[in-house]
Amino acid sequence: MDAPHTLDELIAEGAAAPVGGWDFSWFDGRATEERTPWGYSRLIGERMSLVASVLDVQTGGAEVYAGALAGLITPPGTVAATESWPPNLAIARERLRPFGGSVTEAADEAPFPFADAAFELVTSRHPTYHAWGEITRVLAPGGTFLGQLIGSGTNRELFEFFMGPQPVGRVPQCDQLADAVAASGLELVTITEASTRVEFFDVAAVIVFLRKVIWTVPDFTVERYLGRIAAMHEHIQQNGSFVAHSKRVLLKARRPT
Repeated sequence: MDAPHTLDELIAEGAAAPVGGWDFSWFDGRATEERTPWGYSRLIGERMSLVASVLDVQTGGAEVYAGALAGLITPPGTVAATESWPPNLAIARERLRPFGGSVTEAADEAPFPFADAAFELVTSRHPTYHAWGEITRVLAPGGTFLGQLIGSGTNRELFEFFMGPQPVGRVPQCDQLADAVAASGLELVTITEASTRVEFFDVAAVIVFLRKVIWTVPDFTVERYLGRIAAMHEHIQQNGSFVAHSKRVLLKARRPT
């Protein structure tokens, strides 16, 4: 069967594609995202090789977490994760089973269901909520938090195409994060920002992305934004793609001993 190419065919494909988990292989050949310069999966893998207990917060489908664990000769003795979105839970549990990992369903803003000082390492990739107080509480003294966070204004070109101009914060995000980390009792070790190119080659990929990464355009449905979807299709037809930029922040902090 030929690949869909009319607007109606692309809309139908984008609306029907599965969006569970954080596996982005569906986008192969249809969208690309430039990688960050620091190699997050490699960094957390190196850190996990040094500890006996690790927690991944808001793990999604545990794609990156499990990938880093798979690169270790011996995984930590305690491998745990939290996730709030039900479609991701079964996916994450299956991925972490080979490492003896457990995935606990927990709302993003709820207290972590773990004892104080339970983990030597806490990781999180693209969390939607920063629970610094809980991260500090479950870290053992001397323990480390290592996370890749979503930067302020990520994919601004994309969400403003659909929603129009949006307010821009006046306080630099790294300053806000540094203040929040310090207020929780953690010591900031390093914080680094990067901007990476994101490119969509057809409107079906845009639809799937907005259905999957639901905070980009929070009220997105195909029906509600049909006019803008048609405008996006026209833009891609004329320009070959739609380009946006993701913002990423690498943050490492330590609980004082």
